[in-house]
Amino acid sequence: MSKFVKDLITKELTLRLKNIDGVGVINPRGIDAIKNHGIRRRLHEKGIRMMVVKNTLAKRAVGDGKLKGFDKLLDGPSAVIYGKASISTIARALLEELKKDEKLELRGMFFDGEVYVGDKGVEQVSKMPTREEAIANILGSILGPGKKLAGAIKGPGGKLGAILKTIEDKAKEKEGAPAAA
Repeated sequence: MSKFVKDLITKELTLRLKNIDGVGVINPRGIDAIKNHGIRRRLHEKGIRMMVVKNTLAKRAVGDGKLKGFDKLLDGPSAVIYGKASISTIARALLEELKKDEKLELRGMFFDGEVYVGDKGVEQVSKMPTREEAIANILGSILGPGKKLAGAIKGPGGKLGAILKTIEDKAKEKEGAPAAA
């Protein structure tokens, strides 16, 4: 491959990985074209992309960006899995693909300067909450005590109102009973 072609590929990789916070890496060896297409299609439906990269060009493309250090996962043939989806979504998608094809070798995940190696690393990342799940947990934590307080304040007032309503209904019954007789 000429230097000119390598530079073009490096620029393209740099553009694709510029705003990416984390990636997954798999070994594409042993995946035939039909399986490769199926994996890419299923990942694409979730907003995730897969590209087979030359390790040296990927290292050069990342440079000192957010993905600096992910080259520890690049050993032999490598396919980089990335997307705008959260890193745990990517990990969950990779685990689903592993269930469909046991031959798939997961090298690991990289995000936030940390490397999670192998199947166990991918599984560990998949258990982390996505951004939306984390926001929901925080909102639940914030709103939970408020709901309990509102219930505690409303509860006795509701009971008192029910008692007064019962007394009022009985008083109306007593007034209506002698008039009917």
